Amino acid sequence: MRLTTAQALVRFLANQYSERDGVEQRLVPGVWGIFGHGNVAGIGQALLQAARTGEADLPYYLARNEQGQVHAATAFAKMRNRLQVFACTASTGPGSTNMITGAALATTNRLPVLLLPSDMFATRAPDPVLQQLEDTRGGDVTVNDAFRPVSKYFDRITRPEQLIPAALAAMRVLTDPVETGAVTLCLPQDVQAEAYDWPEDFFRRRVWRVGRPVPEAPALERVVQLLRSAKNPLIVAGGGVVYSEAEHELRAFAEATGIPVADTHAGKGAVPWDHPCAVGGLGSTGTSAANTLAAEADVVLGIGTRYSDFTTASHTVFANPRVTFVNLNVARLDAAKHSAEMLLADAKLGIIALHEALAGWQVDEAYRARTRMLADGWNRTAEACFSLGHGPLPAQTEILGALNKALDDRDVVINAAGSMPGDLQMLWRARDPKAYHVEYAYSCMGYEVAAGVGAKMAAPDREVVVLVGDGSYLMMAQEIVTMVAEGLKVIIVLVQNHGFASIGALSESLGSQRFGTSYRYRGDSGLLEGDVLPVDLAANAASLGATVLRVSTVDEFTDAIALAKANLTTTVVHVETDLHGPNPPGSAWWDVPVSEVSELESTRKAHETYAATKQAQRHYL
Repeated sequence: MRLTTAQALVRFLANQYSERDGVEQRLVPGVWGIFGHGNVAGIGQALLQAARTGEADLPYYLARNEQGQVHAATAFAKMRNRLQVFACTASTGPGSTNMITGAALATTNRLPVLLLPSDMFATRAPDPVLQQLEDTRGGDVTVNDAFRPVSKYFDRITRPEQLIPAALAAMRVLTDPVETGAVTLCLPQDVQAEAYDWPEDFFRRRVWRVGRPVPEAPALERVVQLLRSAKNPLIVAGGGVVYSEAEHELRAFAEATGIPVADTHAGKGAVPWDHPCAVGGLGSTGTSAANTLAAEADVVLGIGTRYSDFTTASHTVFANPRVTFVNLNVARLDAAKHSAEMLLADAKLGIIALHEALAGWQVDEAYRARTRMLADGWNRTAEACFSLGHGPLPAQTEILGALNKALDDRDVVINAAGSMPGDLQMLWRARDPKAYHVEYAYSCMGYEVAAGVGAKMAAPDREVVVLVGDGSYLMMAQEIVTMVAEGLKVIIVLVQNHGFASIGALSESLGSQRFGTSYRYRGDSGLLEGDVLPVDLAANAASLGATVLRVSTVDEFTDAIALAKANLTTTVVHVETDLHGPNPPGSAWWDVPVSEVSELESTRKAHETYAATKQAQRHYL
């Protein structure tokens, strides 16, 4: 079958399927892209031909920023539990390198996305071409080599026939829960348009089975012995619980054993916030309930978590000197962390096996009662944060509380960076594992609006609410245009506080006096501490095609959310909040080093605090 490399790739992708638990679905439902000279006559022509002739069902979606399209694709994969994957095409040079941040986010979060950056001429006939990097170290180096460290699989197709093994390898990695992340196939622009006689079997319908590894019997026995010996066990529920669709099994296991469940950002909602065993977020921005239990825990059962420094509070939250870890994970990398007893298995099957093996065992009733007492105490704290009556501008926590109460259990809230992830981990009350969509492995400013596109495409039957601060909005808001073009109804809550609230507060605590964290004119001092800039982000959102509602009080905000839910088009609710909080009370630490020597008294005092706090940090050996 004689086709160009690009035509062959489009036909191949349209015939890939994934399967888990007997359910088959298209693996690659479409392609995001922005065309330039590097891909318009290659991938662009192939997608056009497929659409016009019907030879391959692979819809094309136009993004407004190449990084944004990767974020949209990643959010889609997250909502679909990594069983479906979008491809993203970009032109040579800046078009392709714009995708690198998105690739890093996807790989850090263990989420699959297929990247198709265009590359320089394989023949080098017109060398150097427009946008080509000339490297004195070798003629085969291009800017796309920057994808290598942020991709789980990387290949450059310099001959058409190389696509066959490369495409198959790409599908293998995309559908592997252990290895998944960004997969990058670089496509030189001349090779995209080059013809080749392809074997027809390359285009046959392929089903990639996503299996569920079962726990090994001896490993299960060792883990069960440790859990039976525990007096104060704690479960840490991570994203692996959600991707495995093991939320029901986890709830049943927790109910039967009485082990309290703390969650990471990726695991929130796996156990409803008001479940008798739920104690909320863990770590640097965790609840006092979860962190108190973590400090006392003698056995920690981590399920599907990668134990980021926020989860461990930079290796301080698990304070029991005799704490032992048991890690249930499909990835050996994560299962081995903290010198744990490893249980390599799918989260769902692993939990079922533990439940059966621990039949009849449970924690003491006093420990159950302590769990509820701590959780109830934190819930009262959260209610107080929701109803501060702060003025003249409302506190961010009041806006989050009003939004939480206004949304239904299945409505999706999206966030990624700034002060909101911390507030959300402590305060958000999730009942559904897909209702809480906070990207915090890479905590990428600019993710939120683009992610709203992907999440809504993945779950059109859910209300999708993007929570974004002015900092992230200014990074990347242009995918609002994509929402409008595609007829996607998304609610965007734009929180304007004229600066970086999170880093500002961190800067102050570290003795750096909020330097460079406010959006201000340059003042007489020469620093950015003059009057507030006359930025109107609501007007900007309206110019991009969104309906905009401006509010200034919590009551007005509640009414606006009701209107936004009733609207059929993308609606932005703009609200100003107090840059300085107040914030929810913290109960853990995060390791950000402070200058050891300084001419500033504020920095010297901060270093004294830092040095004292760091004494509690430890390796779990």
